[in-house]
Amino acid sequence: MSTSTRPRLNAEHRTITGKQVSTLRRQGILPAVVYGHGHDSESIQIDAKEFENLRRHAGRNAILDLKVGSHRVTPVILQQVAIDPVQRTPIHADFFVVKMTEEMVVDVPISFVGESEAIKKQGGTLLHQRETVSVRALPNDLPSEIEVDISSLEDFEATLHVSDVIAPAGVIILTEPTEPLARVQAPRVADEPVIAGPAAPVQETEETETAEE
Repeated sequence: MSTSTRPRLNAEHRTITGKQVSTLRRQGILPAVVYGHGHDSESIQIDAKEFENLRRHAGRNAILDLKVGSHRVTPVILQQVAIDPVQRTPIHADFFVVKMTEEMVVDVPISFVGESEAIKKQGGTLLHQRETVSVRALPNDLPSEIEVDISSLEDFEATLHVSDVIAPAGVIILTEPTEPLARVQAPRVADEPVIAGPAAPVQETEETETAEE
């Protein structure tokens, strides 16, 4: 029997709910919930530091082995994380139970790589028109990101589209192929200063002469 190489996260069943979960957070415990694929929604709690460390190293869309108490290990994916708007720390997490033989649909971040002539030689700025693409794949094939080469952006007229994305093995891209991903914006040209010419001579009229007299 082969041993799983997936990251493991230990948890305990949680009985504290509602506003009282704030006491857990003060103790360094993160409230969470796990559900999906016949698994009744279950309130759990995990060590906040362990969760943050795992989230940094596992990457997005990683499949985790979740062990709640003495129960058997369950493969899950991190579905959602609620973040405190002030402290910018997690305050709640949702885990979704996955079937390793069933395809999933998730959003995968785009990572732009390579070098664009329009940026390097013409001073343009890369504009991200889309940050993610929707994909379908088996849980073990889900990428944490998809790289897109921007070297084809040679001028300010060129645009990268979803159709230019090379999907990893086992991954099907669901986003419309015509959707734009990125282009290069031309540098802003400062308005040239207006140089005033010599003042035009005053044309005296008869009324002016009369007034001078």
